[in-house]
Amino acid sequence: MSVLTNENLTPQDILAKAQKLRPQLGDAFRDEIVTSLYGEAERIAQRAVHTTKDKRWDFDQRIDRIVTSPVWGLPIMLLLLAAVFWITIVGANIPSQMLATALFWLEDKASGLFTAWGIPWWITGFLWHGIYRGLAWVVSVMLPPMAIFFPLFTILEDLGYLPRVAFNLDFLFKKAGAHGKQALTMAMGFGCNAAGVVATRVIDSPRERLIAILTNNFVPCNGRFPTLIMLATVFVAASFSPVAASFVAAGSVLAVVLIGVFFTLLVSWVLSRTLLKGEASAFTLELPPYRRPNIGRIVYTSLIDRTIFVLWRAVLMAAPAGAVIWVLGNIYVNGNSLAIYIANFLNPFGVLLGLDGVILLAYIIAIPANEIVVPTMLMVYTGTGMMIDLPGLDGLRTLLIGQHGWTLLTAINLMLFSLLHNPCATTIATIYKETKSAKWATVSVIITLGLAFLVTFLTASFARLIGWA
Repeated sequence: MSVLTNENLTPQDILAKAQKLRPQLGDAFRDEIVTSLYGEAERIAQRAVHTTKDKRWDFDQRIDRIVTSPVWGLPIMLLLLAAVFWITIVGANIPSQMLATALFWLEDKASGLFTAWGIPWWITGFLWHGIYRGLAWVVSVMLPPMAIFFPLFTILEDLGYLPRVAFNLDFLFKKAGAHGKQALTMAMGFGCNAAGVVATRVIDSPRERLIAILTNNFVPCNGRFPTLIMLATVFVAASFSPVAASFVAAGSVLAVVLIGVFFTLLVSWVLSRTLLKGEASAFTLELPPYRRPNIGRIVYTSLIDRTIFVLWRAVLMAAPAGAVIWVLGNIYVNGNSLAIYIANFLNPFGVLLGLDGVILLAYIIAIPANEIVVPTMLMVYTGTGMMIDLPGLDGLRTLLIGQHGWTLLTAINLMLFSLLHNPCATTIATIYKETKSAKWATVSVIITLGLAFLVTFLTASFARLIGWA
């Protein structure tokens, strides 16, 4: 204290003394300061201001006592998330199938015209069975789920619930050295990880924003849901009745999401203590009042600003992927396609990870768009020269389990790999644009892909060690 009362005290002395005393402060000193400030402001307001009772505000507070409760807050959030997944899964099936049928009908007619006009088969195949079919797959798989998920998400956002999600998860992110608003960017990542990366602009701290950017990929985006849903339906929900199957599938997808949240927090914790050292900044959140959702805003934001924007970027990325897979499936050497040769080359490494070479090839080709992973695998497995439609649940079981030896370990590791693997090309480009750094875009790929390889290898090794596989 003698230093502080010295008349010759300099600013440098004050800063040095503050730095010395800083370690003696508790972890919650910022929260205590904010609580004290708000408490004093409330006491002043009570003495100086006289108001009539606001029934609406009282109603909001009653709701918040439940939805932000330490006991009920997280369970309510998980139930809402499960409900959104279930509605998306069930509601998107029929529209997706109808859209795929219409788009593939157009492909048949157009390719038939090309053939009738005498255009060489390889041009017809490259344009219609390659590029167009890849685009058709992306549109039919992405559009219906996004058209359901984004409006539901926007309703929760417009209602005022999403800030409560950030409030509920703030203590977890704080312990991980990250920012509570990262919960909001994760929520956006469910629709598209590129959109989640852009949403990190709400985080003011550059360090914490970068952590949110590098970990957003651990939230499964709309493009990865088809793979997760297929695996959950074929391997997890197959033994349940048709009525219960959709709920079991939604529960399985929710379990994968929770694993993704775990890895988000884990990697955030590691980054905040290694590459991006620093303390979590203070997060003061004033919860907005609940309000009636604005239908016009919901329609514009969810369908125009999000669905169409994300779909357009995915379509641009999917076109070259469709062309590549058609070329690999239609160029033959000694009786086998290039796709088969590459899959066989990758197979030893794939088996090491509890997967196979076809799965790894599908993910390499699907870097532009995750939506084409499943049709690419089916194309290589069946030996057709183009991406094919899902052959129904019984057909899938016969193809994957009966003919190509898939086991429950294959399904589990594929779900983990789908969750953890590298960002798609759209997200990588967005990371580069947001960080203005090729270094951080590369780091995002190294972290996610390295973790995907490590987790699947350890899972497969453990399963083999105990004789499970």
